[in-house]
Amino acid sequence: MTEKIFYKRMGQGKPLMLIHGFPLDHSIWNETAELLKNDFDLILPDLRGLGESAGVDSAYTATDMADDLAALVDSLGVEKIALAGHSMGGYVALAFAVKYPYRVSSLALVCSQLSADTTEKREGRYKTAQQVEEEGVGVVADSMPAKFSSNEKTQNKIRDLILQQNKNGVSGALKVMADREDSKSFFALCDFPVILIHGGADELIPVERAREAKIILPSARLIELAGVGHAPMMDAPEKTADALRMLK
Repeated sequence: MTEKIFYKRMGQGKPLMLIHGFPLDHSIWNETAELLKNDFDLILPDLRGLGESAGVDSAYTATDMADDLAALVDSLGVEKIALAGHSMGGYVALAFAVKYPYRVSSLALVCSQLSADTTEKREGRYKTAQQVEEEGVGVVADSMPAKFSSNEKTQNKIRDLILQQNKNGVSGALKVMADREDSKSFFALCDFPVILIHGGADELIPVERAREAKIILPSARLIELAGVGHAPMMDAPEKTADALRMLK
């Protein structure tokens, strides 16, 4: 586990961890968490190197990030937990479930996917990581917000959040995503409840990725949010909360 994983905890009920996406922090869940606090014991971490969590100098993987979260859950005395991962947070949630399946009560993938990167996509992430290391997080802050949402208010929030991140954490997260493993074979064998929540207008990860996951695991419940982009917890918190209540 990295030296320090920051987290916010609120609510009561079944434990549910809300894992943020790239290149953000736990605060993207704030509105949705407020709607869920009477239904769940919510744990909102910052992934290593992002938000207020410490980073590391060496390379790391999605499994390393999952190990951080497992250690956090241990420290809180929680044995079994529901996981909801947004985008990159979905990759970390899947890595957690692969390594610790006996600790997962249920899983939600929010605007995420099962496939590993193509060679072209992987090379592009590494190129962007190098740019971030050399030029700072503005490289990402300038290009990503409009891809998250068509809502100008959400775009501004996303941009502000990205600009608050540490460039080494952003670079490290890009490499984590580039090197992640394909999860289709594992996903097909999931024996805990799975929910797929996806924006129908997602420009970063098309809704087709969620439909493909549904085919791989027919028992998964697919909730498509029409007109919503890559940040449903910010643009449609009520609908996102309603979908996540299915994890109870």
